[in-house]
Amino acid sequence: MFVRGGPFATPAPRAEVRPVSTAPPDADELSRRVGEFLAAHDPSATEPLEFLRARFDAGLAWVHYPEGLGGLGAPRALQPAVDRRFAKAGAPTNHPERNGIGLGMAAPTILAFGTEEQKRRLLRPLWTGEERWCQLFSEPGAGSDLAALATRAVRDGDRWIVNGQKVWTSMAHEARWAILVTRTDPDVPKHRGMTYFVCDMTAPGVEVRPLRQITGEAEFNEVFLTDVAIPDEHRLGEVGQGWQVSTTTLMNERVAIGGAATPRESGMIGVVASLWRDRPELRTPGLHDAVLRAWVETEAARLTGERLRQQLTAGQPGPEGSGAKLAFAKLNQEVSGLELELLGDEGLRYDDWTMRRPTEVDFTRRSPGYRYLRAKGNSIEGGTSEILRNIIAERVLGLPGEIRVDKDVAWKDLPK
Repeated sequence: MFVRGGPFATPAPRAEVRPVSTAPPDADELSRRVGEFLAAHDPSATEPLEFLRARFDAGLAWVHYPEGLGGLGAPRALQPAVDRRFAKAGAPTNHPERNGIGLGMAAPTILAFGTEEQKRRLLRPLWTGEERWCQLFSEPGAGSDLAALATRAVRDGDRWIVNGQKVWTSMAHEARWAILVTRTDPDVPKHRGMTYFVCDMTAPGVEVRPLRQITGEAEFNEVFLTDVAIPDEHRLGEVGQGWQVSTTTLMNERVAIGGAATPRESGMIGVVASLWRDRPELRTPGLHDAVLRAWVETEAARLTGERLRQQLTAGQPGPEGSGAKLAFAKLNQEVSGLELELLGDEGLRYDDWTMRRPTEVDFTRRSPGYRYLRAKGNSIEGGTSEILRNIIAERVLGLPGEIRVDKDVAWKDLPK
């Protein structure tokens, strides 16, 4: 159990990690290790959490992470083969659909900027699903322009006192931890006065309020931070380094949203393609062209995402992730609208307007009306499509950047 105000402590005992050779394991060595692990941990006879903890300790969680942190220092490209082997054996999963922020955003940021103590305390229960994460970035006055944020963190000895408001916080009502970026120095330009923390969502002063969405649900929240005390050992990166740390998070977020590994005809296009095949009475010549065009564009985006993941094996995510996320948002909205066109009046039915507090976002097992409405948020969450186009224009195409008159102005002197 973590003791607030004290050092991070490991929440569960670890198995002894077997030393590995100085050379990273290759595909054959990883296959051997997976076989030995499954022989020693029968998925059908091992309690799921115990299995997941043991898999992490064996370095078979994120194989490209360092030894002792869920990996073996192997090439990242070998991860899919390891995952397929575990899936074929019927191994329990860590339900990534429920902790995408932790797995796709918090974990790579902690690995890049965390202390050894932070990595060893946080990564294991994050990967096993014991602790869920949320993201405290956006504010009512700082969404697309994250560097304009106003949430203040003031140092008080070996801790920081945080006051402010965050908004659009997915699954904050389920989260144990949050990645939090704050303003620690208002006397310097906005990008240089930010500091990044890990925030305990159970700490006194953290209040989570639901935001009802157009779907009728409240997966989003607004979070109020009132005199929240955060120990300095919960800081990620140096004081004032928050923008650099946040950029790592955001680049990984866009890859996680738009560049996730997916089989052919997964997601929304799979729903529409199945509908087209199973309901011939819905077909018209015009809709045939629309379905075919959407299928081709989705497949092109999927293959582009595969190429992006291959590039990631050689380094950190770059602006290519912005392109993948932009394409995902556009296609998801177009395809969900196409489904309603196919269904006609039938597509107007909606299953439940009761405000619920979901544990995950699910596009495939819900009604067409839900999918259509929820997809509207895709062009906002994870970076608005307008901002992503700017990133692509400047960092990929090399076009001139927008004029920024606030670049060298202290944050405190900016109009609020």
